[in-house]
Amino acid sequence: MQTAVNAERSGVVASLEVAENQTVQKGTALVTLAVRDAGNATQKSAAAPQTSANNLATPAQSLEDFYHRVAQTGDQARQASRDKRHKKGFRTARENLEDLCDNGSFQEYGQFAVAAQRNRRDYETLKSETAGDGIITGVGTVNSDLMQGGNCRAAIVINDYAVLAGTQGFYHHQKLDRLLEIAERQQLPVVMYAEGGGGRPGDTDITNVNSGLNCQSFASWARLQGLVPRISVVNGYCFAGNAALFGAADITIATQSSYIGMAGPAMIEGGGLGSFKPTEIGPIEVQCKNGVVDIVAEDEAQATAIAKQCLAYFQGSTEHWQVADQAVISQILPDDRRYSYDVRQLITTLVDQDSMQELKPKFGGALITALARIEGRPLGVIASDCRVNGGAIDVDAADKAAAFQQLCNQFDLPILCLCDTPGFMVGPAHEQLGAVRRLSSLFVSGAQLRVPLIAVVLRKCYGLGAQALLGGSTSSPLYTLSWPTGEFGPMGPEGAVKLGFKKELEAEKNPEKRQALFQQLLAEQFDRGQATEVATTLEIDAVIDPVETRQMIAQALLDHSRS
Repeated sequence: MQTAVNAERSGVVASLEVAENQTVQKGTALVTLAVRDAGNATQKSAAAPQTSANNLATPAQSLEDFYHRVAQTGDQARQASRDKRHKKGFRTARENLEDLCDNGSFQEYGQFAVAAQRNRRDYETLKSETAGDGIITGVGTVNSDLMQGGNCRAAIVINDYAVLAGTQGFYHHQKLDRLLEIAERQQLPVVMYAEGGGGRPGDTDITNVNSGLNCQSFASWARLQGLVPRISVVNGYCFAGNAALFGAADITIATQSSYIGMAGPAMIEGGGLGSFKPTEIGPIEVQCKNGVVDIVAEDEAQATAIAKQCLAYFQGSTEHWQVADQAVISQILPDDRRYSYDVRQLITTLVDQDSMQELKPKFGGALITALARIEGRPLGVIASDCRVNGGAIDVDAADKAAAFQQLCNQFDLPILCLCDTPGFMVGPAHEQLGAVRRLSSLFVSGAQLRVPLIAVVLRKCYGLGAQALLGGSTSSPLYTLSWPTGEFGPMGPEGAVKLGFKKELEAEKNPEKRQALFQQLLAEQFDRGQATEVATTLEIDAVIDPVETRQMIAQALLDHSRS
């Protein structure tokens, strides 16, 4: 530090009164000046040393330099990269950031980082071409206008593909680790845009790292599971380490232009597995059918809107909501119990308007999993879709529902179950898929639920599959309701008659009489399994008019929240 001490008069230094490195007190004379007054008399006075020629910049200059440095990290300083993104129909990382966060709320971490390549590239060039080392990290608020003053702070991670193809460098990982530490410490939900090509081998400044396998990012990200909600978004290429982060999130969103794989073309070819174009690796058509991607968006704008909607389910209840005419519900089921119907129409009618967001619609289709709201309160919905496998629960559907139950359980979201299933999918071919283990996972996740489960039986409720869907039994839910069309039993009535009355049917040699006996036994079996009969033995809690369904669910949730 330099401090100016101004003398009252000018003069010539006659002598130094202090030595170098000497500690002085206030009032101590520093120098003796030879000064001539008006009468040419020489006097003594204290004065400061002259300002040195290598002074630092003034505050004004420092501020100007600061804003110039900030500008180097923005889109204006990288117009070529921005134009290239726009030409492909994509947005820049900072455009996504601006759309995601509430205006003026973002506090950035590590904005001035550059790639660890100073010994091979010009530093001034690195400041703009490797801005932030390819990743924007910070904390901001999201949905503050929607949540009416709730805690809307979130940790934000946006990989910048315009910087070295979004690859993960040394400081890139350090920034990510720092933000994940903040998220864990403050229990902030995380939204991550994961576009990028994986690890980067060109950071030559770092000489004490060989394998790079001691990187903490992946473990830090995975450790947040169950602690805070994690939503990942992908547009474009997402390979290797970026894909590992994407796939480990609680909710995964990808655009139609996405290609996602645990290895990119170079790694695949380097492993001797052939030469492939990036567009041949994990296209969206594959990744949505196998359950990797929960939600497919048209573009980054829609993906961002979906990310905000999904985050809001974990942020709390909303004050304002609208509901459809519940009279429509009585018209959804067909008159013939053998016919299928659109259960999604039922869900969108029951829940608040425009509040349903389905997850994994093209995977495990026998069960629908969705986030939604009833009277503003967020909840999870699991529903049988009788248009897929007749509603029979196969291994993919069980995997999907079990994971969804775990998600709801971790973040205190009540679950609404709409049941219409003949049970588990069976048969030798299905056993080859690990049915015993994978179907049983639904019992495990259901038994571990701490959140309220409300079950509504729409039509079929048969066998182990129905039990697993209801959390283990008809008494597991907080409230088990049935429409008058509900059917219950250890298996479908047709199978129950064929198995239970096999001898009687085989004893009747006349085909017409055998069919008549079968129909008689089927009617008896069906009558015993009707919802109103099952309710007499207290195996379910109530039978209701379908138009009362939403009212009953809302009241049950309200009673639970008060308890």
